[in-house]
Amino acid sequence: MTAADLDAVAAVAAVGFPDHFEGRDCFQNRLALNPAGCFVLAGEDGRPRGYLVAYPWTENAAPALNTLIDAIPDAASVMYLHDLALDPVVRGGGWSRPIVERLAQDARAAGWPALTLVAVNDAAPFWERHGFVIADPPGMADKLAGYGPDARYMVRRLTA
Repeated sequence: MTAADLDAVAAVAAVGFPDHFEGRDCFQNRLALNPAGCFVLAGEDGRPRGYLVAYPWTENAAPALNTLIDAIPDAASVMYLHDLALDPVVRGGGWSRPIVERLAQDARAAGWPALTLVAVNDAAPFWERHGFVIADPPGMADKLAGYGPDARYMVRRLTA
């Protein structure tokens, strides 16, 4: 992902997550924090059809929606998969597995023991197919309140 992709990323986000708005400035912030964890998914025509954003974060925590982050936490201990979104035109076309596996491979190589995320829009079954399991650490329900009633904190361990 580059700065030139941010408008397209924000447009895909608006379609993919209408109830969980995050603006262009949020994606610009995440790109600045961890460019190696920001990907645009494009078709043969080069047109962005999706994206994935991930960055180091603290386990058993989730950043508030649509907020800017000053820095990666010093206590970061996992790779947090902030967002994966696809244009409805390409959903079901096999686009998600390769990028999630790429992220897992990169995170494992960098020494991160796990990927974490917050599943919204009843997406927990989707993430389970990618190796994530629902976790319910103490206090997580309060942290997820802003994500909606169906939000689930999920973890995929990368080490045996």
